[in-house]
Amino acid sequence: MAITVRHFVSPLLSLSSKALRWKTTTATALKNCKASAAGKEKSRSKSKPKALVLEKRRTRSGVEVDLGLLRRYRDTNIPHLPVLLCEVLRAFQPLALRSFVDCTLGAASHSSAVIEEHEEMELYVGMDVDPVAHQLALPRIQNVVSSRGPKLKAYTQLANFKDIKCILDAIAIEDDHLVISSGVEGIFIDLGVSSMQVDCSERGFSVLNNGPLDMRMGPQASLSAADILNSWPEDEIGRILRDYGEESNWVHLQKQIVGARANRPFHCTKQLVKLIQKSTSLTRGRQGWIKTATRVFQALRIAVNNELENLEDALYSCFNCLAPGGRLAVISFHSLEDRIVKQTFLNLVNCGGRQNPDQHEADNHLCKENISEVEVSEDGETWFKDRVHGKYGTILTKRPITPSLKEETFNPRCRSAKLRVLQKLSTPR
Repeated sequence: MAITVRHFVSPLLSLSSKALRWKTTTATALKNCKASAAGKEKSRSKSKPKALVLEKRRTRSGVEVDLGLLRRYRDTNIPHLPVLLCEVLRAFQPLALRSFVDCTLGAASHSSAVIEEHEEMELYVGMDVDPVAHQLALPRIQNVVSSRGPKLKAYTQLANFKDIKCILDAIAIEDDHLVISSGVEGIFIDLGVSSMQVDCSERGFSVLNNGPLDMRMGPQASLSAADILNSWPEDEIGRILRDYGEESNWVHLQKQIVGARANRPFHCTKQLVKLIQKSTSLTRGRQGWIKTATRVFQALRIAVNNELENLEDALYSCFNCLAPGGRLAVISFHSLEDRIVKQTFLNLVNCGGRQNPDQHEADNHLCKENISEVEVSEDGETWFKDRVHGKYGTILTKRPITPSLKEETFNPRCRSAKLRVLQKLSTPR
């Protein structure tokens, strides 16, 4: 009987064992499927906030765009629209702006709007290194100023913005204008190349239109883009493509440029564009070579006009020219400019000026301790979000303000613009 029972039980045990193994395998498979699905969901949930964080870091402007205002202050002779105009007006709105300097006059759109916004203004100074822009802006400034009467004195100067202190000192001596004895209340800088410069093929800034390889902003510059391409050493050409153009393919491009100039010197933009098209992978298409060409043209323009060094010098000079409580607003268009503005603003609010290269490390540490990040104070200017306070001033824009989607749709060329604003303290902390 025992044998018979064992005979019948053994198959049952075998079946149970198989069922148990199948159940375990199925459960494991289900568990793995759930884990895989959860992992994918987690990955999706992680990627979603990351995209949101990137958009948040962009800090799009919350100021309502007045398209009528943009149309009003656009230049009717050239296709030029003022960028972040409503934000610039808002930045200077709380100040009693008795004196104002526009360091990059351009088409005078921003200047005209600021002058009309501030009836209390007594002194206006407009500067530009570009003689073409300066000539275009003169009639517009004259029309705006003439409607204000003799109370407002206006000066325009063909000069680089790094020379702001010399210009203001000369005006003070000539006119004995007491309004700038302690500095000016507002200074504005709009960096980059304007539409009127890009659209003029004779200037050599355009990637799509053929013209001479010039790229000089002002007539005082002796160096042109053709001089760099035809005579600079290979490693120097590579350096500016890497550092000023942020071009990843700079090694290949520098070799192509040096090889091409040995057979035929560069004279026009079409020659350079054709070389870039041949050097760019065909799989990247038209947009690929245009992006590369834009970076190469940017690098050459910066080198020709010594833009980055002039910008840093100008920012320190502007801060020195600000009156206590005055504001400096800067619009930049690419990462190199914005990085300089950001770092220089931090140095200014920390130390009040340039740091001594030989300064002791402990002093630098103490200087950095003066920085503190705070939320917006109760002054009604909530559009600035967070601020950074230092011993000598306040950075009102912890992150740069970028155009709203509405403005970007209306003016696609403004999409890379970034606005940073600094306010000088009335008395150092």
